[in-house]
Amino acid sequence: MSVILIKGAQLLLSLSILVILHELGHFIPAKAFKTRVEKFYLFFDVKFSLFKKKIGETVYGIGWLPLGGYVKISGMIDESMDTEQMAKEPQPWEFRSKPAWQRLIIMLGGVTVNFLLAIVLFIIMLSVWGTTYLNKDDVKYGYGVAKTLEAYGFQQGDKIIAINDEPLEDLTIDVNKYLMFRDVAAIKVEHSNGAVETLSVPEDIGSQLFAAGDLPAFQPRSRFQLDSIAPDSPAEKSGLLAQDKIVAVNGKPVTYFTDFTYGIKNSEKDAIELQVERGSETITLSVTPNEDGKLGVITTKTDEDYITYNDKTYTFAESVTGGFNQAYWEIKDYLSQFKYIFTKKGAQGIGGFAAIGNMFPAVWNWQAFWYLTAFLSIMLGVLNLLPIPALDGGHVMFLLYEMVSGKKPGDKFMEYAQMVGFFILIGLVLFANGNDIYKAIFN
Repeated sequence: MSVILIKGAQLLLSLSILVILHELGHFIPAKAFKTRVEKFYLFFDVKFSLFKKKIGETVYGIGWLPLGGYVKISGMIDESMDTEQMAKEPQPWEFRSKPAWQRLIIMLGGVTVNFLLAIVLFIIMLSVWGTTYLNKDDVKYGYGVAKTLEAYGFQQGDKIIAINDEPLEDLTIDVNKYLMFRDVAAIKVEHSNGAVETLSVPEDIGSQLFAAGDLPAFQPRSRFQLDSIAPDSPAEKSGLLAQDKIVAVNGKPVTYFTDFTYGIKNSEKDAIELQVERGSETITLSVTPNEDGKLGVITTKTDEDYITYNDKTYTFAESVTGGFNQAYWEIKDYLSQFKYIFTKKGAQGIGGFAAIGNMFPAVWNWQAFWYLTAFLSIMLGVLNLLPIPALDGGHVMFLLYEMVSGKKPGDKFMEYAQMVGFFILIGLVLFANGNDIYKAIFN
């Protein structure tokens, strides 16, 4: 089975689970408050449905357009734009006839389920698979360090001891998250010469790293060797062979994988000089990267004898505490990403369904699948809370206004707001997926 099909199948299954559970979050409180639900759909049924069946007062179905799903609640201005129903006298079973607090609970039900689902999945994953982590000396040859960090005293091969005087359980993941999303003032490191030093970093270090493209800022050093050369690539055109051994980039020795990537990324020359060993001789090849800064070199990056991962198991009680803690930090870190999105570079990095699909592994892996499903559930919950009409957050915003002011927005206003919100969402979807198409064509 092709990689695209495997990734696509995982994406479709994950989104289907998330959509169904999100809509159940609206459906259950609506039924509990005796509000009529006319439709419950996985995917959108524009013009026709793949499947539908009416049970009681609700039509359950599967649409053909896999862009989400919905529940149609009587007496509510939503994406269906059913203005004919809204022109009639309110009925006791309709959404608009219910008290504001009940309507608020119905609207918050979807995102509540999203966050609860993430917590439950993290608890289960910790209980079943546990975690792996790295201590300082588990990274035998230290870390490759981004060029931006060298200005603050960091050196290639540094080992990380603590951040803000607190030791970290998993150094590789946590140190990068701290730099990008959390408050970090100082990092204690052990240099390759054995000297220990506490180095200060500025408050905007995350923005500096993001702007420079120096992500991740710390990477464990691992073995580097050529695997193959991409056809018709700059490397192939330069004469580089898969059996060559690259020993230097622009005269700087290459021992680890991070030495190679550092040399390519930070080269000040248009054409990069690669010193390679070919048989018994050493030759120099000149390679001009493509517009993405790539050479077309496919490498083997192995961790064996370089990095030792430790396994940590959890009791169920520990899994519960750990699951809540992980969900908290995942939500907090995801919210922190928004400061990067509202930049030119961040906007260019926004991706659609192809980008999300590429997050899944090329082979089916249940642990990775459930982690990504939990992460996407958080992402769906956060995005749905944005105060944009047509999203749950938009409805919540108007309901809170009503509860505070005692004035309910008019139906015409809500119709126009829904239309504006719908066009904003369509624009965002087109932009995100357009970025995917652009990258697929030009990268």
